[in-house]
Amino acid sequence: MTVQISPSILSADFARLAEEAQAVEGADWLHVDVMDNHFVPNLTLGVPVVESLRKATGIPLDCHLMIEQPDRWAPAYVEAGASSVTFHAEAAAAPVRLAREIRAKGARASMALRPATPVEPYEDLLPELDMLLIMTVEPGFGGQAFLDIMLPKIRRTRELIARHGLQMWLQVDGGVSAETIERCAEAGADVFVAGSAVYGADDPAAAVRALRARAEAAGPH
Repeated sequence: MTVQISPSILSADFARLAEEAQAVEGADWLHVDVMDNHFVPNLTLGVPVVESLRKATGIPLDCHLMIEQPDRWAPAYVEAGASSVTFHAEAAAAPVRLAREIRAKGARASMALRPATPVEPYEDLLPELDMLLIMTVEPGFGGQAFLDIMLPKIRRTRELIARHGLQMWLQVDGGVSAETIERCAEAGADVFVAGSAVYGADDPAAAVRALRARAEAAGPH
């Protein structure tokens, strides 16, 4: 498992997004939270901002769609320049078809699960995905406290991935920080979304390096 760090621009200064993207050089991904004020109680940004970000940074974009009707909207994010697109299991009408469409357009397909959504019902879908995202807070707002009760779910998910012999990535998002990233890595996560832990630091790039070091030291070997 290779540790990957994906800083979340939800915690960045939206008036300076291009500069904020450049401030995390060395990150593997730039995590872009798309919220529609329906699936989650917040409204953030959409396709035009993704297109602009794509021109402003060389870091690949990891778009997390916290929106209703992702079957309709997700393909547009690939066309806008996202290299990975995550839709929510709770919102997708036809997750297998959607994952295949995302892949066919040239991006990695990922599915997210809210804290209360179990992974087991989706076991048969795993081969259709490049990544699974376990939310470690309720989606909708940045800066929330990490939910330790999600650690067993991360472990079960890693076991399912191993049982099927898949090369999937396992991402965690929500409350990931220097205090919590080691627990996530020990449980089997290998892609870490960090918002305020990166953008709240004096030196975001140094924060990315520190998080990576902690996860690499703690992860399964």
